[in-house]
Amino acid sequence: MTTPAPLENNLLTGLAPLLALDTRILILGSFPGAQSLAAVQYYAHPRNQFWRLVSNLVDENLAALPYAERMPRLLVHRVGLWDVLGACEREGSLDSAIRKPAANDFERLHALCPQLETVGFNGQTSGKFAPQFAAAGYRTVVLPSSSPAHMAMSFEQKLELWRQLVTDAGPNRSPVQGSLL
Repeated sequence: MTTPAPLENNLLTGLAPLLALDTRILILGSFPGAQSLAAVQYYAHPRNQFWRLVSNLVDENLAALPYAERMPRLLVHRVGLWDVLGACEREGSLDSAIRKPAANDFERLHALCPQLETVGFNGQTSGKFAPQFAAAGYRTVVLPSSSPAHMAMSFEQKLELWRQLVTDAGPNRSPVQGSLL
């Protein structure tokens, strides 16, 4: 990956998606925080709970791996990552500071990830996109944010809600527990 560069004014570009043909679950954040953009890594802030949460869901300690090893391991578990916004203006890392948001192009998701079933939204800002994904036929789950700015819930409370990603509530689908393989 190349370092996303600020464009005109304070316009920032996001990170490339992590997707595969067999991705079954896609987790969408709003837009990478300043540390994530600087490191060119999803959820790079050391206090962000994302990697701990996902590690519990897939029953593998991804958080302990170097970032370069996390990404292919996440794909092995058929989990993809992306953000709802591909670009925006923002100072700092808070979603409330986002200005001039530009959504990513999700029209190609059916072709890029034909096995995609569930789209999880990491926080309320990305969760605003849930209705359009539901209309496209995906199961959607709006999750409490893993961000260090969202500490109203304990890790255990968040994890309980994040488990909805791997526990399939649909009548025509079997439950998925632990590894997503």
